[in-house]
Amino acid sequence: MKQIIQTSKAPAPIGPYNQAVLSGNTLYTSGQIAINPATGELQLGTIQEETKLVMENMKAVLEAAEMTFEHVVKTSIFISDMNNFNEINKVYGSYFDDATAPARETVEVANLPKFVNVEISMIAIK
Repeated sequence: MKQIIQTSKAPAPIGPYNQAVLSGNTLYTSGQIAINPATGELQLGTIQEETKLVMENMKAVLEAAEMTFEHVVKTSIFISDMNNFNEINKVYGSYFDDATAPARETVEVANLPKFVNVEISMIAIK
């Protein structure tokens, strides 16, 4: 059975999907982008600021499922320009312990929703 996870502390979905779905002990999150959950507005600044907002949005989704970044076993990072990889990686890495960091792929794509620079999704297990 699946349980829909929703929180007002992360952006509301902009289409026919949910912020996350919990199936058994496994949480599947939708991709998060740099939308300020308080205003619903896109908040683009530096790539570091954008990535931090994405990670804070993801943190809120994890917390709504009573999880933390320590529960994350897999992440997918989609970026619009691989030249931003190092800066994105610095911010992303600050949320994880290197010794227990999740598996991950990072992929450059042509476009992302609302033409943001980074989108991140995760799988976490309790």
